[in-house]
Amino acid sequence: MRGSISGGADYLVRGARMLNHPRLRAFVLIPLLINIAVFGGLITISVNLVAGTMDHWMSAIPDWLSFLRWIIWPIVIIALALVTGYAFTAVALLIASPFNGLLAEKVEEIVTGKPVQGPEGLAGALALVPRAIMRELQKFAYYLPLLLLVLLASFIPGINAFSPVLWFLLGAWMMGVQYVDYPMDNHMLNFKDVKEACRGRRMSSLGFGGLVSLMASIPLLNFFVVPAAVCGATLFWCEELQPGATRQN
Repeated sequence: MRGSISGGADYLVRGARMLNHPRLRAFVLIPLLINIAVFGGLITISVNLVAGTMDHWMSAIPDWLSFLRWIIWPIVIIALALVTGYAFTAVALLIASPFNGLLAEKVEEIVTGKPVQGPEGLAGALALVPRAIMRELQKFAYYLPLLLLVLLASFIPGINAFSPVLWFLLGAWMMGVQYVDYPMDNHMLNFKDVKEACRGRRMSSLGFGGLVSLMASIPLLNFFVVPAAVCGATLFWCEELQPGATRQN
């Protein structure tokens, strides 16, 4: 398989470094504010809901089994972090997708020094909202069968021992495809082209997406993951995925 796990992960690191670029600050701010609003609101709702449910369940546990609280709570917290990382990122991406495309456009112009034909300014981004939502739904239609397949595997004896690995690989692949779509969509490439490009550099895609999915599960950091990942995916596109890219490790 072509590409590099470490090289793919490094795109996210480099993307994060670009967030303070003077030409990008305005395009980073809007998605960041959307992420804070979405993550903050939904995390508060989820924590309150889970805490209430767990308190109800724990109250039914006999005193002699009270030690189970110290086992169950860490598992619930880890699971909640992973689920909210994936679910809330998906919601934030759906809302902010037009602005993410605009951010990817500006990053590519900085990296290549060439203009990218696309919408200009906030009005142009808002005009693309219907198209961006349809693109996100198209990606969801691709992810859903994969998600159901891994979910099914998680209940099959023997195979379910590897379910944590399968879930992580699924999340890594989903995140890689998700973000690479932004710079490729700016060039009017269809979603089939996005999947083929990521398959062609599978290791880099998994390295990039794997680090994105991990960072998305960490509170506070997940606010900044989306714009950093958009920048990183654009670097990935420029250096490995677009026709004529010179990086072939």
